[in-house]
Amino acid sequence: MNLNTVFRCPIILVLSLLLVSWGDTWDQIRKTARDITSVEAEFVQKKHMAILAKPLVSKGKLYFHVPRSLRWEYSTPVNSILLMHEGTVTRYIKKGDSVTKDSSARLQSMQIVLQEITMWMKGNFDANPGFRPELMPGRIIMLTPREKSMSEIIQRIELRLSSRPGVIQSVRIYESEKSYTVIEFANVKMNGNIPDSLFRAM
Repeated sequence: MNLNTVFRCPIILVLSLLLVSWGDTWDQIRKTARDITSVEAEFVQKKHMAILAKPLVSKGKLYFHVPRSLRWEYSTPVNSILLMHEGTVTRYIKKGDSVTKDSSARLQSMQIVLQEITMWMKGNFDANPGFRPELMPGRIIMLTPREKSMSEIIQRIELRLSSRPGVIQSVRIYESEKSYTVIEFANVKMNGNIPDSLFRAM
């Protein structure tokens, strides 16, 4: 399952905590994230649907480098790579030793999704005018579509911030209450030396 499917698919718990480490206003959150130059993390993606006995699970790694370079790499069940560098998005499918470039039209929507992620990495959770952002107890940011056309695709997005400043713990994208995707991040490394070659065309 690719990233486009996650966000376009038919695309809270701890009330006593506040946005302690990140800050409790949009300006404080952006200030906390302003020193981030790179992020490297592992992720587990789980797609929940009513028709499935158990969720579809994908695993991989992401690499981010300011200002807008992102590599979203799935290792299982399908080895695929999404690259965004200097505003251009490219997708590759790996099968054994061969690499195939995906030139389909859906890359345009992927570009929108990846741009959203790069804004989140820099603390700009309120930058997209298409969503109404709210700071919730428990270090949660809720993004609700402003337009009905978008809400028919995505009901809401919930981002849970880690207690560690600058780190997103998880993202939940709700298509409906019974159909949603959860992406959880682990082993996050901040401001490491990520080579530019990771974001270049393969």
